[in-house]
Amino acid sequence: MLNQEMARRSPQLELPLTSGWGGKRAGAGRKRVAPRPLVPHRRRPVHQASYPEHLTWRCLAGLGSLRGAEVFPAIVAALAAQRASVAAFRVVHFSVQDNHLHLIVEAADGQALRAGAQGLGVRLARAINRALGRRGRVFDDRFHTRALRSPREVRFALAYVLQNFKKHQVRVSTPLDPCSSAMWFDGFREVTGASLAAQAPVHPPRTWLARVGWRRHGLVSVREAPT
Repeated sequence: MLNQEMARRSPQLELPLTSGWGGKRAGAGRKRVAPRPLVPHRRRPVHQASYPEHLTWRCLAGLGSLRGAEVFPAIVAALAAQRASVAAFRVVHFSVQDNHLHLIVEAADGQALRAGAQGLGVRLARAINRALGRRGRVFDDRFHTRALRSPREVRFALAYVLQNFKKHQVRVSTPLDPCSSAMWFDGFREVTGASLAAQAPVHPPRTWLARVGWRRHGLVSVREAPT
């Protein structure tokens, strides 16, 4: 009886549903920081052996510069070891920037491209970790590739990769980027590095496009700067 009397005197108050506190709200929560989209996890295009590929790897934030005195020689050693061990997958040009690598590669077929790139990624990650005295992941995502199907595309990629340090405004004391394969490239208009080919950690190109075809659009100048 007493409980019934209290219920009549003190009706339950309903809280407003739009108080602004608690519950799920549109736009709430920590924002995902993604400076660039990740490489989509879908089937890669079919690779043709006659087409070189522009391959890119990006590293996790906080590793330090890949161009450092300890890390860059380790990367070159890994590329040289790859050259000695795999013939169906070939790195023909490369450049190393602070937090990413650009490579121009050739492969006998799609399987050789995938296996070669994955094997090189493991080799590079181990070399970088040893140089930095760390363990764990090195690359922030899987590699990205783009087929170079014409002489013009190959020439553009060559200039982009070998002169990439200019895009990132890296200061060097020589016309060529010392953290690249530029010194072994014989397609510069002003200089040539053909005499150093015996020590190159990269393969000489075998595809017509990367060896001869691109030259139809003119040699690369050391003054070119990719955009």
